[in-house]
Amino acid sequence: MPRRYPDIQPLIEQAHDTIDRWEASFGPFERHPTMSVDEERLGAALEEYLGRLTAPPAASGGNYPFFHPRYAGQMLKPPHPVAVAAYAAAMRINPNNHALDGGPPTAQMEKEVVRDLAAMFGLPDDHLGHLTGGGTIANLEALFVARELHPDKGIAYSADAHYTHGRMAYVLRMEAHAVAATPEGRIDLNALEDVLKTGGIGTVVLTATTTGLGAVDPIADALPLLRKYGVRLHVDAAYGGFFTLLAKENGGRPSAVGGLDSFPAQHFRAIAEADSVVIDPHKHGLQPYGCGCVLFRDPSVGRFYSHDSPYTYFTSDELHLGEISLECSRPGAAAGALWLTLKCLPLEAEDGLGLILVAGLRAARRWAALIEASNALELYIQPETDIVTYFPKADALSLVDTASQSVFEQAMADADDPVFLSTYRMDAERLVALHPHIEADRRHARILRSVLMKPEHEDYVDRLHDRVESLARSLP
Repeated sequence: MPRRYPDIQPLIEQAHDTIDRWEASFGPFERHPTMSVDEERLGAALEEYLGRLTAPPAASGGNYPFFHPRYAGQMLKPPHPVAVAAYAAAMRINPNNHALDGGPPTAQMEKEVVRDLAAMFGLPDDHLGHLTGGGTIANLEALFVARELHPDKGIAYSADAHYTHGRMAYVLRMEAHAVAATPEGRIDLNALEDVLKTGGIGTVVLTATTTGLGAVDPIADALPLLRKYGVRLHVDAAYGGFFTLLAKENGGRPSAVGGLDSFPAQHFRAIAEADSVVIDPHKHGLQPYGCGCVLFRDPSVGRFYSHDSPYTYFTSDELHLGEISLECSRPGAAAGALWLTLKCLPLEAEDGLGLILVAGLRAARRWAALIEASNALELYIQPETDIVTYFPKADALSLVDTASQSVFEQAMADADDPVFLSTYRMDAERLVALHPHIEADRRHARILRSVLMKPEHEDYVDRLHDRVESLARSLP
């Protein structure tokens, strides 16, 4: 089957042409004059709007080139053209996936993509789940169910877990315990057991790829411990969930990333044992913001969402998605965009999304090897997924901090050949534990961090390295 990168303009035109014909099929009508816009005002406002969107990054408020491989700063990239076209078509209709009559086609598409995501993780066929506005709301719903199941108990999560867990626990008035992380960024299981011994924990949150260091909590190793103390497992796979595709054993064959050192396939496979899982298709799933998903192993938790509406749930005896969601109105366009994307780029290890994910892993390992061979840069830890952490070589934390910040600022400020990175504030104790030759002359130090989530990074990583290394060499 021939493959090509689709041009976005023809896709958008086809989408709008089809919706035009659909609208025309209901007959003509006069648009109300109050909806009219002054042409001169529209022209000026649109020009200003587009100018602000495309202003140079160095300008105040300018966007960074998230689409380009020279951008390796945060977990940001544009959606796939297929997703854009699908979203544009549905957005014209503007379906609301809260109730089935708000958008029957996109509601059905949502059920289908949620089923596919659950199957990717290995959850039972009778799971419960739905799309959300993002990982924050998805995690809120998972912790809401955790509270309802154990109202007298709290949650525990790694100190390196996303800050949303602490915030949502506060919103839900749950007791929250941040458990110490190892220098590599994974939850410390000994410290976790100390917390579990208190008997005050009902659910443990483990992270399948932290957004800081890109570390994967030892999910497979933690399962016996959680069973020992009878606590539930919630996996926050918002960032890294799609890597589960690459971890599956197919007919006895090794995972699709066999040979890539440090990929923790066993921990992604262990997500199948979780009581709830969160994933964000608007990250590695190539979707526009916001598109998250929450999944529950036990469908009976739907009872905690029970409510009624005198004007909403009357068109069908089937389950309305709003009946199992804390959110009310949600864009059906998000479900439609994900549905079409997964039809074109399926959830398979050796095709579709799997090939895209492997390219990012190879890019991260390539850059890690270049850093290890450098006499100007030092690798913080070997990347487990597609996030690389490193810093300019120095013999004191204060120098590491200032050098990292200097490289970050200079790389971004270069108008001719900019590179966009990010920094990560690291505790002195953890950094020195892995790099004992560095003097701990301060409590924290910033290091550099690069997210290689675009497959184009695989062919661009040598150039990124050369640019960052040259800046590090130029430092006093």
